[in-house]
Amino acid sequence: MAKIAALSGFPEWLPAERLVEQHVIDVFREVAELHGFSGIETRAVEPLDQLLRKGEIDKEVYVLRRLHAEEEGADTAREDRSRTLGLHFDLTVPLARYVLEHQSSLAFPLRRFQIQKVWRGERPQDGRFREFYQADLDVIGQDTLPGHIEAEVAVVMADILHRLPMPRFTIHANTRRLSEGFFRSIGLEDQSAVLRSLDKLPKIGAAAVRDLLLTESGASPEQAQACLDFASIRTGDASFAQQVRDLGGNGEMVEQGIAELTAVIERVEAAVPGVIMADLSIARGLDYYTGTVFETFVSGHESLGSICSGGRYDALAADNRHTYPGVGLSIGLSRLVSRLLSAGLATASRSVPTCVLVSVADEQHRHLSDAAARTLRGRGIPCEVAPSAAKFGKQIRYADRRGIPFLWFPGVDGAADQVKDIRSGEQSDADAAAWEPPAEDRSVRILAADQERSSAQG
Repeated sequence: MAKIAALSGFPEWLPAERLVEQHVIDVFREVAELHGFSGIETRAVEPLDQLLRKGEIDKEVYVLRRLHAEEEGADTAREDRSRTLGLHFDLTVPLARYVLEHQSSLAFPLRRFQIQKVWRGERPQDGRFREFYQADLDVIGQDTLPGHIEAEVAVVMADILHRLPMPRFTIHANTRRLSEGFFRSIGLEDQSAVLRSLDKLPKIGAAAVRDLLLTESGASPEQAQACLDFASIRTGDASFAQQVRDLGGNGEMVEQGIAELTAVIERVEAAVPGVIMADLSIARGLDYYTGTVFETFVSGHESLGSICSGGRYDALAADNRHTYPGVGLSIGLSRLVSRLLSAGLATASRSVPTCVLVSVADEQHRHLSDAAARTLRGRGIPCEVAPSAAKFGKQIRYADRRGIPFLWFPGVDGAADQVKDIRSGEQSDADAAAWEPPAEDRSVRILAADQERSSAQG
């Protein structure tokens, strides 16, 4: 058989790696539910005209059709975008449709989380895939949504990230009102052009952005420098406000933006100290976000870029009766897991869920092994029965290769059952209805790199 080549951009984790990914998914779900968010799942496809309604990333959308569709007149269907289906490239477009379709059955504000695969036909590279899990957290209002929600969603996301085996992270925040108010106050009318230029700072640097401001935004050298100085402001408290005023930022819009960002910084800092930062260079989603915007970076892994981003949008969806504003944050979950694995930041304590391998003395007594396994499983202890009645030494080696810590020996002819700790060699009588493994062995643990080293040293 010819060697099978990997398909670039479509990750497949090994069992131990999948345990890390599943842990991240479980933490996201558990914390979201702890804060009152309900999980939803939307269909994988949407009409192409809905996916492309703003004209973005049309080259990245995977179109769905049946193999023999062309024989049935698919040319006409492909020309009609309302009849052509595409795989969703994010979870926001499906959410907008979901809210409108089910609005009469939903209670608002809707607190929703969603963990689902998305597909994006971009060039695969480190941490960027064509098929990947995305995890979203949103609060959607009907016509109105209080400002304090912006800080609340950031707090929930910080709680999620705190529980993951990763280094220190920082959530960077800005507000669209503050940025646009500042640019207007120094005489720049095309605020969108300025934001587009500043959004390129991490990629092309200050000198190149200065040239863009001069050529594409019509800024004078003084105005361009003021914009760059504005974008360089980063503080962990409300002191950013005076720095903005010192640069010439003034007026009602500037003060409103300062008040909004100050409220977010103070609320998040009070709930989860040390993770929030005012960063006036953040300018994401130029045609989408309308209020506070967030980007999240991991210390020592800045090359990964933002692992979590989002903000406020005042028009997720609308019909003839209502408008649906929202605040949301999104994690490229597969992207984060990829870095946790490739950088050795997280590892599973063993490669399989199994805590106990129940041995089989011979096939005539397999029923005893099955009974012991049922009893252990009934008490929530993950176990499996040996695949064959090989010599006990071979069964021990089988368990050891898979990282299973315990081997169970069912008693024959009235003898007591015994359990063996494969790592230490200790063996003792045990009752499947009462025996308890150490807490750290009962289920797989996901360890941060420093935890793994401590366990090894211990």
